[in-house]
Amino acid sequence: MSHDYAEQRTETYETFAAMEEGVVLPKRAILYYQFYAEEIDCDWTGVESALTALGFACERDEEEGLLVAAIGPIDVTPEAIWAEERRATEAVLGYEFVPDGWELVTGE
Repeated sequence: MSHDYAEQRTETYETFAAMEEGVVLPKRAILYYQFYAEEIDCDWTGVESALTALGFACERDEEEGLLVAAIGPIDVTPEAIWAEERRATEAVLGYEFVPDGWELVTGE
């Protein structure tokens, strides 16, 4: 089964638009992308190495099957958020992880 990047992009842009309503977003922030393991015996070390090579910092929770990949600060625009989300998603799919959203942190 192939991944639907168009649908994922649409969801990212919709999420961003909903966040903008009534809130002043920072110009730059750290982005945290969440990925869930599809299999119990996923290659955690391999996926972390792939993401680290792309400049992401990783945290894992094997009990929850959750991997968080952080990058930034980056520009807080839908284009910039999607560009990094796509890079991270491309890196994790081969390791049997699937995307499950993102959050931004301003550090304030």
